[in-house]
Amino acid sequence: MIEKQIIKQNVKENQIKEFIYSFLNRASYSHTDIQRTPMGEKIIIYTSKPGLVVGSRGSNIQNLTKLLKEKFNMENPQIEVSEIENPSLNAQSIAKRIVLLFERFGPKRFKSIGYRILEEIIKAGALGAEIVISGRGVPSTRAKTWRFSAGYLKKSGDIAQNKVLKAYSVANLRSGSIGIKVSILHPDTQLPDKVEIKKISLEELKEEPKEIKEDKNEKSRTKKTRQKTA
Repeated sequence: MIEKQIIKQNVKENQIKEFIYSFLNRASYSHTDIQRTPMGEKIIIYTSKPGLVVGSRGSNIQNLTKLLKEKFNMENPQIEVSEIENPSLNAQSIAKRIVLLFERFGPKRFKSIGYRILEEIIKAGALGAEIVISGRGVPSTRAKTWRFSAGYLKKSGDIAQNKVLKAYSVANLRSGSIGIKVSILHPDTQLPDKVEIKKISLEELKEEPKEIKEDKNEKSRTKKTRQKTA
């Protein structure tokens, strides 16, 4: 019984997210989080351009609130808009943007779209990035999957599971459905196998390290003590 309620709630949340995405239909839109509060359901919309999402005097938010009440029987939906600082480093925002570009220009220019978006991600400071475009809608006779990658990107281990930002999206076109997978390694990620080479001047090389000096002094004191004892 509890499992059915959880599944029903998750299905409802996914339907709400899809409805919000179709309602906004903007490249600046990234994703939506839904939280349960004592006052009702709190909906957080993440976007790089909050002004476009809110609308003139909050008209978009008012209309969206009204539609959510009517369509999903939500009593008191509280909608908040959160700004994304750098959309070029947000995997979900990039995936949605590629979908909108496909829907606007078609799949024939998928190579130029992939390389251009990848270049933007690397210029934004990402350590590595990968864009995978696949599906029946890709206009290619040799392969149906194209991979665009640059930089350093972990494929396995803790970094790949917890630090690499991943997002999936689907573009439904006349030629077929195209899946987009975006993976980004954020510039703030601390890599365990990163090696830094420290530059040392000639004067520092000539000077004897402090630890070695202390070790020699300790050995000489021990040697003198033994000689006195003997």
